[in-house]
Amino acid sequence: MAVKAILELTLKKESLDTARGVVHKILTDTRNFDGCEGVDVLIDSADESRWLLIETWQSEEHDAAYRTWRSGPGAITELGPLLAGAPVLTKGTVDSAL
Repeated sequence: MAVKAILELTLKKESLDTARGVVHKILTDTRNFDGCEGVDVLIDSADESRWLLIETWQSEEHDAAYRTWRSGPGAITELGPLLAGAPVLTKGTVDSAL
């Protein structure tokens, strides 16, 4: 069953230009990770410093493998200084019957 993960980022306004390059690099790796079916980025039209990264994974196992990789050899160090607050991750399964 497909899994959606939504990562909410609140960036420092003065870091937005730098963040675009950093997030692009991060998402290139994410999109190439086994089981990733895609990632969309929504930038809040009322607040350009609030970004939602919406990831689609083939399964919970693929998502878990990705999170494990990101907490180890795939750790992201460049993003932290650009953030105005801690990222918020929400995950769930897709229910096509609704």
